[in-house]
Amino acid sequence: MSAAPLIAVSGITKHYETPGGVDVPVLHGIDLAIGRGEFVAIMGQSGSGKSTLMNILGCLDSPTSGHYTLDGRDVSRLSDGKLAAVRNHQIGFVFQGFNLLQRMTALDNVALPLAYAGVTKREARRRARRKLEQTGLGTMADRLPSQLSGGQQQRVAIARALVMEPALVLADEPTGNLDSETSDEIIDVLAALNREATTIVLVTHEPDVAARARRLVRLKDGRVTYDGPVNERLGQD
Repeated sequence: MSAAPLIAVSGITKHYETPGGVDVPVLHGIDLAIGRGEFVAIMGQSGSGKSTLMNILGCLDSPTSGHYTLDGRDVSRLSDGKLAAVRNHQIGFVFQGFNLLQRMTALDNVALPLAYAGVTKREARRRARRKLEQTGLGTMADRLPSQLSGGQQQRVAIARALVMEPALVLADEPTGNLDSETSDEIIDVLAALNREATTIVLVTHEPDVAARARRLVRLKDGRVTYDGPVNERLGQD
């Protein structure tokens, strides 16, 4: 693991303003460092701030104050256009809802980020097929999402998240729509990717899912209340 962390969050706060002009603080001075190749689970009850923190880590939102350095670059004050470029090239997203285009095959869904990046169709499909094979779906490249199970669709989403070779994969409740057996299969895929040095940050409310990570960060009321080995604090508030 590199001495310089992949993610370095320092003094991050986030406030929102209601339509009535009321200031609502959500995050209160978050400090967090995540090294390359880590597998980190973020947990917390509804309203704890974990989704807001994930949005900031994913460059989907900017902090009100503090600094966020991703792969050596301070991204906390970038313009929307530059944040979009960071998201497209350095971060892979896996969401609860899969977010696959229903009229496109698994292969074309995975290749889509490469098409947006200007990669030729032939090369994009070659890379996409390799990622489908990596996630165990090499034989289902030509199937539509409607022809795949929920677990298979999530594997396609994981392959899509990996196709740009991002520095970081953010998984937001990736097993939320799946049964327990299929959830185990998806976490197996993420764990295997982590063993290959992919950095994974996972947001979940499920202790059995978080237990597969190597490190747990627990939030409560917008503050980090625990940051350490998973097994020492799993299941506690």
